[in-house]
Amino acid sequence: MKLLASFTLAAAASMLSLPAMAQFQKPEDAVKYRKAAMTVMGAHFGRIGAMASEKAPFDAKIAAENAAIVEAMSKLPWAGFVAGSDKGETRAKPEIWEEQAKFKKGADDMQAAAAQLNTAAKTGNLDAIKTAFGAAGKSCKACHDAYRKE
Repeated sequence: MKLLASFTLAAAASMLSLPAMAQFQKPEDAVKYRKAAMTVMGAHFGRIGAMASEKAPFDAKIAAENAAIVEAMSKLPWAGFVAGSDKGETRAKPEIWEEQAKFKKGADDMQAAAAQLNTAAKTGNLDAIKTAFGAAGKSCKACHDAYRKE
């Protein structure tokens, strides 16, 4: 029984650590991964933005669904900023790798803002969503201004 429990615990720990162990075969795979994550996140963020700016009718359910996706996606791109992925078809500035602590703080700030947006969207209150959307947009812009080439 102890052997089975130990095996089960080891298997569970291994599965939980898979994202941390994920590796890309080539640096360009990492670039594609992070671009895809940002594209999906941006599409769903844009849907909320259209409602927040009254360019689209407000639908609390749709806003909540999109905010949940934004929060989930906000955790993904960072694994794609690996050594060597600063070359090729990327707009990532070298400062990402030179200022890793600041870059990580920007990522953490954005993830926190995405979580706050998701929380606000769950309320169904458009004013709360607008406020949280503005904060999330500022966190995205700050990182893009500092670490993305034009």
